[in-house]
Amino acid sequence: MGPSGNGKSALAAALAKQLGWHFIEGDDCHPAANIAKMARGEPLTDADRAPFLANVGAAIAAAPDGAVAACSALKRSYREALSAAAGRPLLFVLPQVPEAELARRMAARPGHFMPPSLLASQLALLELPGPEEAALVLDGTGPLAGLVDAVVQAAQ
Repeated sequence: MGPSGNGKSALAAALAKQLGWHFIEGDDCHPAANIAKMARGEPLTDADRAPFLANVGAAIAAAPDGAVAACSALKRSYREALSAAAGRPLLFVLPQVPEAELARRMAARPGHFMPPSLLASQLALLELPGPEEAALVLDGTGPLAGLVDAVVQAAQ
């Protein structure tokens, strides 16, 4: 989980490979209207995000042997919606990355529909997971293999 550029897709893909689970790229679960809106530099609303979250949750539910999804899940209500749509409790992992590094990473992804101009809106929405949530917050600037190991250890 987390804002664009924090490495959630790389971490989720590596974690899915390590566990032998299905990888779900959240970007692929957006309705076309959401992608067009973001590409125009317009932030999504909660109403825009509802079908996206339902799509990610349904993809998780469709993988009963295990799935790892890369999904922003910026607000607690989004995380609750994902768990409800998946039909089971989910573990959320937030790789934390400084804003300047997020901006640098986003700028280095030419052709991605999410422009760096939307980073501020994502950071404004981000609600850090509370202690009562099933969530792990990691230093997202560390090596990918170390992040994968930390998630695997925490999930055991």
